[in-house]
Amino acid sequence: MFSFALVTVSSVYATSSTSSSIGIPQSVAPSITGVIAIPLSSYSFTPYPTPTLTPDPPTFPATDPLNPPDVSNDRYVVPDFAPAWATAYQKARNLISNYTVEEKVNLTTGIGFAAGLCSANIAPNKNFPGLCFQDSPLAVLGADFATVFPAGIQVASTWNRALMRARGLALGQEFKGKGANVAQGPFLNMGRVPQGGRNWEGFGADPFLVGESGYETVLGLQHGGVQSCAKHFINNEQEQFRTVESSNVDDRTQHEIYAHPFLRSVMAGLSSVMCSFNLINDTYACNNEKMINDILKREYGFQGFVLSDSFATMSTLSAVAGLDVTMPGNINIDIPNGSFFGGNLTDYVNEGYISMARLDDMATRVIAAWYFLHQDEDYPATNFNLFDQNDEVNNKHVNVQADHYRLVREIGAAGTVLLKNTNGALPLNKPKNMILIGSDAGPGQSGPNEFLYGVGVDGILASGWGSGTGTFPYLISPLEGIQQRARQDGSSVFWDFDDWNTDLAGTMAFGQAVALVFTCSDSGEGLFSFDGNLGDRKNLTAWNNGNELILAVAAQNNNTIVVVNSVGPLIVESWIEHPNVTAVVWAGIQGQEAGNAIADVLYGAYNPSGRLPYTIAKDPADYPAQVVTNSSGNEAVPINYTEGLFIDYRHFDQANITPRFEFGFGLSYTTFSYSDLDVVAIQSLNSDQEDLIIAWEGGEASPIAEGSSVALWLHEPAFQVTFNVTNTGYVPGTEIPQIYIHHPSSASEPPSVLKGFTNVEIGPNDTKNVSITLSRYDLSIWDVVAQGWRKPDGQISFSVGASSRDFRLWGIIPA
Repeated sequence: MFSFALVTVSSVYATSSTSSSIGIPQSVAPSITGVIAIPLSSYSFTPYPTPTLTPDPPTFPATDPLNPPDVSNDRYVVPDFAPAWATAYQKARNLISNYTVEEKVNLTTGIGFAAGLCSANIAPNKNFPGLCFQDSPLAVLGADFATVFPAGIQVASTWNRALMRARGLALGQEFKGKGANVAQGPFLNMGRVPQGGRNWEGFGADPFLVGESGYETVLGLQHGGVQSCAKHFINNEQEQFRTVESSNVDDRTQHEIYAHPFLRSVMAGLSSVMCSFNLINDTYACNNEKMINDILKREYGFQGFVLSDSFATMSTLSAVAGLDVTMPGNINIDIPNGSFFGGNLTDYVNEGYISMARLDDMATRVIAAWYFLHQDEDYPATNFNLFDQNDEVNNKHVNVQADHYRLVREIGAAGTVLLKNTNGALPLNKPKNMILIGSDAGPGQSGPNEFLYGVGVDGILASGWGSGTGTFPYLISPLEGIQQRARQDGSSVFWDFDDWNTDLAGTMAFGQAVALVFTCSDSGEGLFSFDGNLGDRKNLTAWNNGNELILAVAAQNNNTIVVVNSVGPLIVESWIEHPNVTAVVWAGIQGQEAGNAIADVLYGAYNPSGRLPYTIAKDPADYPAQVVTNSSGNEAVPINYTEGLFIDYRHFDQANITPRFEFGFGLSYTTFSYSDLDVVAIQSLNSDQEDLIIAWEGGEASPIAEGSSVALWLHEPAFQVTFNVTNTGYVPGTEIPQIYIHHPSSASEPPSVLKGFTNVEIGPNDTKNVSITLSRYDLSIWDVVAQGWRKPDGQISFSVGASSRDFRLWGIIPA
């Protein structure tokens, strides 16, 4: 076991001091044992060569992040950002060519917590203006006159790439408008445990869905002009013990599940990656050379920079492991003037422990990302103060909202999942009267920003809590959205926001044409706790007496419709089969237009097309992993990912467990049929890598090389699946066809694995032809011995359907 090799604390900024000693300041020494760290030694450095392949449009076009390819459900285009990176790197090298060691170090070291205007900051340096790093994934955190968008889990529920991209673009425009250089998102951690506190910030429980959501979000954000910072790399799937737990993950599971979304974001031209607090196989994430240097920078060919989560840097030698920037700069809040980088990094370079070549690489990566997004060209100065909205000197109150409320409303509706609809309960058709019951139906008593960082529930739940939130400019409640429509219809609307007086609720519901019961479930970042929920949810039960409220109303009204605003799955067994519960609308986390989006779905102005991005089980024990709530003394808290590849629906399928609602499930106000399946191989035009394609077809793994996992031959379209979808109902609707791969038994894969989806809008009695492409990567498994992607031995089949358990067509991939 190695001890951390650190030098005495010195200033956040680099200094010319050459004195140093070895040791850890007692106040920041790790209190855990068994941690693997980098030993003190002299480390040479050679930059990874950049993968080179001549751009070859239309499949592999040279791409600038400000001009990304159009959205494509076929994924025919693999954008080539290498030329743009090459240009940015040359400019960066020129810029820092006359920088001193201290000036280069200052590019890698934040100025300290709350020492600047943004979540984290790099100071100006000669003719470089510095950088503003800003949360969150759904808003410009702490800024006024900015939009609060639907959460990541909501846009994932749309299964709509165009909306994913549009949300990213609108967010990017708002971050740029506020003068933030780096948007700290998207959130790419997996929904491994349904109680995970920050699952709502991310995109669900399947790596393909999370990967595609992240890919489109990064393309959108950077199209808007802001650098995208994907987080948290890696295995930060629960909040409890997040700074002292070791996520113990095998290599195959890491590649196929948890690293995949980051791979896709790198392919989208990602500018930066945030490493996480936790340990991975007993090594801190920001000190983990395997994950940062070998997988991210070598295997994925990542050319941006890696920064730490706040106070997640554990050693000056993290620079050797691949960490490029420490944030916010100081070691922790208790040591505001000390840094693991800063003066310590200067000393380590001067004394030969860290090479000058590595420092140059760190500084170059930071500046290159700035050039890559053209932020040297009239980029706005930071015009807000995260820590003080009343700072009239720095807060210019720039309004960046534009008409983004329209997109917020559309995503809110498109991500709403209709789980149950009997007896034609929905859409509503001018009911004579109705009642809205539950506090989630109304506004908060003290407005939408009643709680600091959203830590609390009062009124409609439109965001979780923590650093992933925003400041609502306004928030439309369901009461407001529904009353607007009711006024047009001449309907009478009543309400009762008391969650706990179930007798009153039942009495008021009696005799109403419709009784709408609203309930919720919240979670957030582990920095904060609420009602015993330490970031992660302590159970999967509806909050605020939700189950009892639903049952009380259903006992008195035979047209009870349940609307759920939840950060993730709930157990609904106590009421889901009640005969008087005629419909269930899973509204999710919808942002500032929540009430309007809910009304759009309830009244049929938007025919629901959302699909679940996770499984809703019948029992919490049915899920393959749970939140670890017990520590283990002074050692790193082990969180063993023993389920391996079998997370969420993959586990349910493998164990033959029947869920309440399966992954990918969602109803519509119309119906669809599938027909005429065909699959053909696509001839590759990539002659430069023809030998690799032949080797793959023969069962050989991809070679170990720079950029090996993002190689064009792996990701170009290799097979095209086509089929027809017919709207067999009477109203227009959107279907979400999904493709699931079934690997041969030799692969030891889950029974079904999502590898394709699209959205298709179809009029009544109309038919549309649908095309979805599959790549060689989509059909590959990770070979832990060869350390490459390999086609498994045997026949690969696939299914096309409406969910992970509703298959309509079956086919075989051509050999």
